[in-house]
Amino acid sequence: MDVLAGISSGFLIALTLKNIVYCFTGALIGTLIGVLPGIGPLATIAMLMPFTYHVDPVSSMIMLAGIFYGAQYGGSTTSILLNLPGEASSVITCLDGHQLAKKGKAGVALSVAAVGSLVAGTIGTLAIVLLAPMLVNFAEKFGPAEYCALMTLGLVVAVVLANGSIIKAIAMVFLGVLFGLAGTDSATNAQRYTFGIFEMSDGIDFVPIAMGLFGIAEIISNLEQRTHAHGVTPISSLWPSREEIRRSIGPVLRGTAIGSFLGVLPGGGPTLAAFSSYAVEKRISKWPDQFGKGAIEGVAGPESANNAAAQTAFVPMLALGVPSNAIMALMIGAMMLQGIQPGPDVMTKRPDLFWGIIASMWVGNLMLVVINLPLVGIWVKLLSVPYRFLFPTILAFCCIGAFSLQSSTFHLLMLAGFGFLGYVFIKLGCEPAPFLLGLVLGPQLEEYFRRAMHISRGDPAIFVDRPISLALFALTAVLLILAALPSISRARNETFQEAA
Repeated sequence: MDVLAGISSGFLIALTLKNIVYCFTGALIGTLIGVLPGIGPLATIAMLMPFTYHVDPVSSMIMLAGIFYGAQYGGSTTSILLNLPGEASSVITCLDGHQLAKKGKAGVALSVAAVGSLVAGTIGTLAIVLLAPMLVNFAEKFGPAEYCALMTLGLVVAVVLANGSIIKAIAMVFLGVLFGLAGTDSATNAQRYTFGIFEMSDGIDFVPIAMGLFGIAEIISNLEQRTHAHGVTPISSLWPSREEIRRSIGPVLRGTAIGSFLGVLPGGGPTLAAFSSYAVEKRISKWPDQFGKGAIEGVAGPESANNAAAQTAFVPMLALGVPSNAIMALMIGAMMLQGIQPGPDVMTKRPDLFWGIIASMWVGNLMLVVINLPLVGIWVKLLSVPYRFLFPTILAFCCIGAFSLQSSTFHLLMLAGFGFLGYVFIKLGCEPAPFLLGLVLGPQLEEYFRRAMHISRGDPAIFVDRPISLALFALTAVLLILAALPSISRARNETFQEAA
């Protein structure tokens, strides 16, 4: 199926009444959780995954995708009006967005953010159309050795780009892999890491882990923080001046390019794209002293970058079955929950899913402009709802979702256990995203490693004899060295200082 035929069929799927409703629902929920601090798309998608089990795979993935990129829109609203980022990727928008609001240009900042996000989402989706089929064709040359190398690279990139200590990130990846390998060994039919618990014989279910780590743990962490009332900046005209439009065009296009590139990379994503765009705009600006004081470029660039990154993050997930960040790992988990094996075969065996998701992104981005600008007053009023009223609802959704998987109380115990574990991770400064990527990629890495060794009759040279796998492993080694150099240099300096 060529690209034009694929897109045409995708729009026929995305524009059915049922999928329009699911797309709108995802965009609406995404905007809501983008506005409300302390929830986020990661926890929301984790909570809603069990409910998608009884929904058509295409519709459920369209809704979950809408939640992800919808959250990027919603986060800008409170960043500009309240100096309160609803999303991590909107933190940088506070710097100039709120300053513009204090100058009476809140409407202008919101319009520029919305239009920039629409342009970036449109171009980012076009990038998926162009890049994903190319990657799928390239992936047809992959064998078990190449997939093994690719997944090793994904785990290493998750370590390199994780926040905080690299040692903690490595430990989290290994811990995630160990949890992922629990259950019955497919080759020997032997039980491993089950501790005699019957419910673990088929492995540890992905959904309770995700909901516990990102839902329950976030609730506990948020309850520790005191919330304060924020004054809402009044909204004036939504129309920017000609000068503001002229100054916004370049940042929007550059932010889109930066976000489109960083979104594809493992470990990249909207937050890194937004911060990178802001740094670029400040460096090349003719008025760098205006940044932090209400520069329109400081809103246009980052808001375009984070939305473009949210779109292109789907490229490696759809084309290769490799998650570029924790949210894409959840999306892969949702596909597997529906009995769909992520990877290059999705485009050929499930073109309705592949092209339906892509086409729905154009529909969803148009919906988000309508949802965000006219309804901005409603979103801001939601911030007056105390968190003590919100978290019981979130907790109930998590429990209902976990129990509904197999009507098993064991899943509720898992939910509570991983919620506590997630809270411990937060206290120890351990990022749970590498754990989740290890959980998803670990079993696949083991399976492809076994296949490669079976083909080569136990000869590990298969990983260096094949050019693609050799290149991927070489890139993995380079990344590990680059990540280790600062730690080695710091340790040597401390040793010399102690010796002195």
